[in-house]
Amino acid sequence: MTLPKGFGSSGAGGASSSDVERMIGRRVENMTGMITISYIAAWLATFGGTAAGYFYYPWAYPTNSGHYAFIVLTIIEAIGYLFCVKVMEEGSKKNSNGIVAAVIGATAVGTVIISLYVGF
Repeated sequence: MTLPKGFGSSGAGGASSSDVERMIGRRVENMTGMITISYIAAWLATFGGTAAGYFYYPWAYPTNSGHYAFIVLTIIEAIGYLFCVKVMEEGSKKNSNGIVAAVIGATAVGTVIISLYVGF
């Protein structure tokens, strides 16, 4: 791999992981927090979208349909979040199983509570 000027050794060797990290910036293994925040924001946006149907357009968006959409979209988002974190950490020694389980569990409980008490 040819490196830009100022990176790597002057020999004919390849790039080390520290050289690649310096060129790219933060390593993706360290972005679990950013992905977690993005997942929570997506979940809240999903609730906001269905809440607009619950409260502002109840004649066009029945409550049961809104709950179904909210639950299905939450499941799809949770699967995407899980895959993002697991693919990001593949090949590294990082292990974020605890944070992933806590966040998915919290959104699952939040989804059930919202579906039980909002809109009826």
